[in-house]
Amino acid sequence: MSRTYYLLSVLILLAAFLLFAWKFERKRPRTREVVLISVLSALAVAGRVLFFMIPQFKPMAALIIITALCCGKETGFLVGTVSALVSNFFFGQGPWTPWQMMAFGLIGYVTGMLFHEKEKKVSRLLLCIYGFFVVLILYGGIMNPASLLMYSGRITWPSVLAVYGSGLPFDLIHAGSTAIFLW
Repeated sequence: MSRTYYLLSVLILLAAFLLFAWKFERKRPRTREVVLISVLSALAVAGRVLFFMIPQFKPMAALIIITALCCGKETGFLVGTVSALVSNFFFGQGPWTPWQMMAFGLIGYVTGMLFHEKEKKVSRLLLCIYGFFVVLILYGGIMNPASLLMYSGRITWPSVLAVYGSGLPFDLIHAGSTAIFLW
């Protein structure tokens, strides 16, 4: 079976990354903004490395959500993608890296779209509930089918259900840890 769907999906991911990078560079970011993105990404990476011994129990998504909440969707996307890329220097790069970058970047982007510059202050409980579900649905919704694309020659409904079923416990741990760190 041809694996052109995998190549096509990676090219689409690459195009999305380039679009965001181009948009960010067009607005001519100030040094202060670049340093902020670097520091927040470094904190997210350090958080992932610090909790390496507990599978999926990481503060990275929580830091990305907080970044997007405070700084907006583009900064949230950039911190998400850079954090995923750099943290995989420690945990190993592979075909999953662009998928993780997109998943964490979209968590930042969606959070910035929904919550940045809102008139009302977001309650801690609402933010924890949001963090739980955005990681469970968005991150799990991207990474589970991505693992099927990367490692399976055939995509069938039973294989899709098997991937989601086997990934659900890990997604629940990741989502729960995000809610805990947001609290």
